[in-house]
Amino acid sequence: MKITEQKVDDLAKLSRLKFDENEKKSIQNELEKILEMCEKLQEVNTDGVEPLIYMTNSHTVLRPDEVVQEISKAEALKNAPKTDGDFFRVPKVIDQQ
Repeated sequence: MKITEQKVDDLAKLSRLKFDENEKKSIQNELEKILEMCEKLQEVNTDGVEPLIYMTNSHTVLRPDEVVQEISKAEALKNAPKTDGDFFRVPKVIDQQ
């Protein structure tokens, strides 16, 4: 599959990244290599091979959740650079354009 410069621009926009022309070419080449490797994996004969759910036979032992209030809301907000009453104030990170 051929990765076009437009596809790299679309991916950059979705991921909120900016690339110069050299970086675009490098990323374009790397993405093409990744897709070539995936196409090679499609050629592997997997007839009779059952899908794996876990890589090992061991299972994770889970403990029950216990709610423990170790720090009060006032103590947590005391160390915040900015607060708005009962909440932390943080800078806007997503620009809707």
